[in-house]
Amino acid sequence: MFEAFFYFLNFNCMKQLLFLGVVCLPFYIISQESQGSSTSDARYLEDQFYAGLTYNFILDRPNDASQRNFSYGLQAGFIKDIPINVDRTVALGIGIGLGLNTYYSNIEASETPNGIEYAIITADFRRSKLETHLVEVPFEIRFRNSRPDEYKFWRLYTGIKLGYIYNARSKLVLDSGKNSFKNTDLEKFQYGITLNLGYNTFNIHAYYSLTNLFSDGTTVNGEDINITPLRIGLIFYIL
Repeated sequence: MFEAFFYFLNFNCMKQLLFLGVVCLPFYIISQESQGSSTSDARYLEDQFYAGLTYNFILDRPNDASQRNFSYGLQAGFIKDIPINVDRTVALGIGIGLGLNTYYSNIEASETPNGIEYAIITADFRRSKLETHLVEVPFEIRFRNSRPDEYKFWRLYTGIKLGYIYNARSKLVLDSGKNSFKNTDLEKFQYGITLNLGYNTFNIHAYYSLTNLFSDGTTVNGEDINITPLRIGLIFYIL
């Protein structure tokens, strides 16, 4: 049953969620402006839908490994806002979402009868990509100076994000053709610390992984692949 569920959580689903987030941004601004001109609601909630775009840094790379092309990440989801003080300027947040992350490097992954093997590419190639799809669960403690009649405010949200990689693919593109296959050498359960800081619509998002991207024992040229992702970009909150 779970395999069937994760099968349907694919890239198309992720693109639809992010498209929905982008489309909703103007409505977010309008709705918040309307809220500011209406009767104050002492039980207001903040920032319950999110969508984001990041650049993914590949840290702790093996010797001779380098990052190539534009490694990007996409995320979207819902966070339940739980105020914990009377002024509702401090809150907890717990959510659920989807994430897609790509990592471009000169590390080649290839399928062999003995499993997946890795090598540092020294010849010409177009791109070597690792793509991961995750179900994510963010936990946040939220500080802000919001009011029920004001939609523009400073926010600082920090916490941890848990993730489960339900699908991953490695792809190598050469002038002579391309090769793509499902990669099972990754650490499926991921977690890291998050920081979201900004004012009004645009906010800086940072995620630093506390787990390696690859499973223990995965090597290239006899060296462990202890890659740690760092993702920095923008996050947008809606409603």
